[in-house]
Amino acid sequence: MGHHWRSLCRRRPFLSACAAIGVAAPLAAAPPRIDVPLGDHAVLQRDQIVVVTGSAAPHERLAVKLGAQRVDATADAQGQWRAELKPLKAGGPYRLDVTGAGGETTTLSDLLVGDVWLCSGQSNMEYPLKAALNGSALVESAADPQLRLLTMAQRVAFSPDTPLPERPSWSAATPESAADFSAACFLMVKALKAEQRVPMGAIDASWGGTQIRPWIPAQQARALPGMAEDADLLGLYHRDPPAAMARFARRWGAWWRGKSGDAVGSEPWNAPDKRSWHPVPRIAAWEDWGVPETADFNGTIWFRQGFDLPQAPKGAAELDLGGIDELDVAWVNGVPVGSSFGWGTARRYTVPASALRAGRNEIVVAVSDSWATGGMLGPAEDMQIRPAGEMPIALGNGWRYSVQKPDLGRAPRMPWESHAGLSTLYNGMIAPLGPIGLKGVAWYQGESDAGLPGYDSRMAALMAGWRQQFRAPALPFVIVGLANFGPLTGAPVDSGWAVVRDEQRKAAAGDGHAAIVTAVNIGERTDIHPANKNELAKRMARAAAVLAYSDERPASGPLAVRAVRDGDDVLISFVGITGRLNASSAPGPIGFELCGAGRCRFARARIEGDRIRLNGDGAAVEQVRYAWADAPIVNLFDDAGLPAVPFALGIEPRSER
Repeated sequence: MGHHWRSLCRRRPFLSACAAIGVAAPLAAAPPRIDVPLGDHAVLQRDQIVVVTGSAAPHERLAVKLGAQRVDATADAQGQWRAELKPLKAGGPYRLDVTGAGGETTTLSDLLVGDVWLCSGQSNMEYPLKAALNGSALVESAADPQLRLLTMAQRVAFSPDTPLPERPSWSAATPESAADFSAACFLMVKALKAEQRVPMGAIDASWGGTQIRPWIPAQQARALPGMAEDADLLGLYHRDPPAAMARFARRWGAWWRGKSGDAVGSEPWNAPDKRSWHPVPRIAAWEDWGVPETADFNGTIWFRQGFDLPQAPKGAAELDLGGIDELDVAWVNGVPVGSSFGWGTARRYTVPASALRAGRNEIVVAVSDSWATGGMLGPAEDMQIRPAGEMPIALGNGWRYSVQKPDLGRAPRMPWESHAGLSTLYNGMIAPLGPIGLKGVAWYQGESDAGLPGYDSRMAALMAGWRQQFRAPALPFVIVGLANFGPLTGAPVDSGWAVVRDEQRKAAAGDGHAAIVTAVNIGERTDIHPANKNELAKRMARAAAVLAYSDERPASGPLAVRAVRDGDDVLISFVGITGRLNASSAPGPIGFELCGAGRCRFARARIEGDRIRLNGDGAAVEQVRYAWADAPIVNLFDDAGLPAVPFALGIEPRSER
């Protein structure tokens, strides 16, 4: 229709009439839009079809030109268009032009063709280059015009088609652009570039403290235990936040009653007078109150505050609770109004008019904290409620608190939150990458999943979902195992970190296009964020070279694959050994355990070629474990200096071969 009206207005001298009906708009039509993550200075994946998508006027015909290639595209009824260009060899720079029917052109310049790596995870992937070992020198030497960096903003979204508020920008590696970029990602990709001698793009999409759940697409998450309900709840929140909050509050309430024994109606938000309350000394972290009971407290503390309304409310009110660390659920007169997670981020909730009444009203907030400082952080002057059509009512003074003892354990988490939600970070930080071509993915996450079994299934779901988005069924995944962190132990212990490491190993072993990279000997016992990303990046680059570039070296180092009985002894077979197995600083390997009849004990071990023999002790044995602690001491390596990957294996009966 646009072409018809343009030609009609050319034939008739009624330009004012044409403008009145909106036909003059094509004279200043908006140029076509190119979707993220393409932008100036981007890297396109070599040897793969180049997919370019964007938006334009509905049904508009477009010319898409990249270098010497040109293809035509047509926007659909919603204005979305897609063009596919033939694969390119490494090189550049190129220019991409997308021209609309009226001649308006959008141009992206300085595009290189090479390999693109996506890096994601939590804080150890987010850890910046400037903080790594020898960080100042690494930053000073970071300049490389053929190494391009893209950082995805930390962002929550409730649907994978939620548009980004602004286009992320690519930049060539310079000391300025690299200083705050992921150290592990930068150093890995830099090493790969030196080996492959092609342009490289590194995309960092990471967020500290996050579980794996928020990174899994909803479609794949639905098949995991207990996640279908959360996927439905997230969809409801996207459509109707108050209804979703009410449903979540019912779940939270059921959890509370099951743990506390409270009957319906006698919970703290419905019957606060049943608890003992004390004046809050000041709006600050409860560790700073000067109260011995809260000086080193991690758990849940209840807060209570009242306010008066002179008349029945005319509409909804806005409740500002100030900053809270780290997880809260809030009720007004027993009605749930909000729940959030964040380390000091401000809370603002809408209170429906039906929850308010003339006279006395009461706010009850459960604040839970799992580490470091916690509480209502204010500032006090920001804490208020604003009834519709009324002046704000200050809430900064007069709060009371009640410590919850004993600790009732992990409370349910909202599926719409950032750190433990469902699909929210995939929607906000991975889905916007669209169908970009990738060479591979590096994943470093798991600390926040300690104590939550089933990591291997969650990792498999993530890999399946990401491969589907990026149109690459065999997309390589480099998975970093958790580093050593925490106190040393002198006896076998249960370890949530060891469980995650073993399930990371299983996820890689069961995939076919993934490899585990162990960091079990390069962590820092007193720092969850080890600075030695240098050695870690070398190991990541080695695994990436095996998965993506046909390098024939073992990807991970010594990997245990089988444990069999040999009389009273147990023989453990390894693969992935460079040269031979070596035990450093001791006559033989340490850190092996025999487990049976509900207990584990350390076992004497010796090396026999590509196997380890564990001496039996006459007691029942069903399983063997290695490096099974948060911060194990390990001394089993191969000639490449790679440590054996931690594991737990069931023991098979000996079979004749």
